[in-house]
Order: sequence, then C-alpha cells, then structure tokens
Amino acid sequence: MKGCLMVQGTGSSVGKSFLVAGLCRLLRQDGHRVAPFKAQNMSFAVPLADGTVVASSTIIQAEAAGIELSPAMNPILLQATGEQSARIYINGRLQGAMSARKYLQQKPKLKAQVKQSYLQLAASYDIIVIEGAGSPAEINLRENDLVNMGLAELVDAPVVLVGDIDRGGVFAALAGTMLLLQPQEKERVKGVIINKFRGDITLLESGIHTLESIIKVPVLGVIPYLDLDLGQEDSLDRQEKGSGPILAPHRRRQYDLLADKLRQHLDLTAIYRFIEEGNRK
Repeated sequence: MKGCLMVQGTGSSVGKSFLVAGLCRLLRQDGHRVAPFKAQNMSFAVPLADGTVVASSTIIQAEAAGIELSPAMNPILLQATGEQSARIYINGRLQGAMSARKYLQQKPKLKAQVKQSYLQLAASYDIIVIEGAGSPAEINLRENDLVNMGLAELVDAPVVLVGDIDRGGVFAALAGTMLLLQPQEKERVKGVIINKFRGDITLLESGIHTLESIIKVPVLGVIPYLDLDLGQEDSLDRQEKGSGPILAPHRRRQYDLLADKLRQHLDLTAIYRFIEEGNRK
C-alpha cells in the first residue's frame, strides 16, 4: 500500500500528536513502513546525536513507528523566544531568530523546502501520517499556509479532523471549523474524530447524528480519554544504524495501548481507504 493521511484539529491540544503516533504504531503493526510528518512545529527543540534538532512530538511518533529519526519529519521547527519572536530551525539546523511578521513573509520561500522533505520521506516509506498545527480555521493565516490545508493541497493529502470533547464544545468546534473552510478544503475532509471521551457513549449518539447531517462527513470514531505515560526517563536510549529505535518495554507498551484503542474505536476500513486515496505528487 502507498498513500498518506493528514490529521488536523479544531485547535491546539486536541490530541493530534498522540493520534498520529497511534496511527503510526497501528500501521506498523499491520506490516507497513510508515513515517510521521509535521511541516512546522512550535515546540521544544530536542537535540539529536548529529547536532540537529526535532520536536519532542516527532520523537514520540518516530518511536511509535519503529523508525530512525530524521529532520525531514519536521523540516521547520520554531522555538519561541518571546511573544512575537522565535528561533527558526530548518531541517534541524538553527537559522537564527526572527519576528512573527518576518517569518510570515518568509513562508512562501519555505514551501519548496517543505515539499522536498515530504518527498524524501515518501520515497523511503509506504505511508506518511501527517500532523497539522493549530486549526485549519485560522482564516487570518490561510494565505501561504504550510501546515494545514495549504500542506494538504501541496501533497494531495486526504484529511481527518479531530475535536476534543474533554474541554467541551466539540460539536460546535467541529461544525464551526467545517463552516470556515473553503469549498475545496471541505472536499479534503473525509471524516471527523471525537477525542478524549469519558462516560457512556450512547449519550453521544443523537449529537453525532445531528453533527453528521450538518457537516456532511461521517464521525469515524470516538476515542476514549487515555492517560499515557511517556516520561523522559524512558526516552529513546540508543539507535543502531539501519534499525529503528530500541525502546524501553514500558514505552513500547504505551504505544501498543494507544494503537489498540484506535483499533477498537476507529473505522479502520475507512481510514485505510482514505490512505489509499492519498496520492503523492
């Protein structure tokens, strides 16, 4: 199988990173060579042995996929230095610091770099699971977008949209996000996922039916709240050339638990169909 899938969210901290990690683990368990990709991340910069840096979420996702880390998985990393400035890393190397406004002016020039990094991964792996950033409904940032719908268009990726029910307002968040998308962007959204659910799922059924009638795409699953323990003390210990990361048993169990929950609560037939629709340009 060849293809890709993009996970976008109604906002930050809705669980995109862990869902991408779980999908990477699940797909690896099913025998696929899979890699994560996030074009731009605002995160702590974690140094690697070769002197490059990647985001901490990228480390988790590569571990879950059982592959070696590569800066190509996170070609642009921003590390905040203030409310309106950040250090900029390209392919894991520091390029300096700049203001938010100056960075926005540079984004068109970075599109080619993002696509090159993506194609580098696509040449080496069967499936690329892509993580968005923030929300695609940030309409003030639509122009020159490199992380949500702009990236989905650049690499021709189908999209699943994730909302967080634990913080409340998930139906409004999902419906409102779809409302603010352009018609061609809505066509990319194949379904939505409700994440971090606690309680009796039958109480959601009427809301799910109403939501589907409004947004015109299916709810692909309701994922229970998971309290995963992926603490730094069990971080990646070592890598051998040509092999994936060697994980502490505790971390391996956590990734397997995450994959198991996705198997139980996601429509995987649909997920695989969307992946096959993800043709790489």
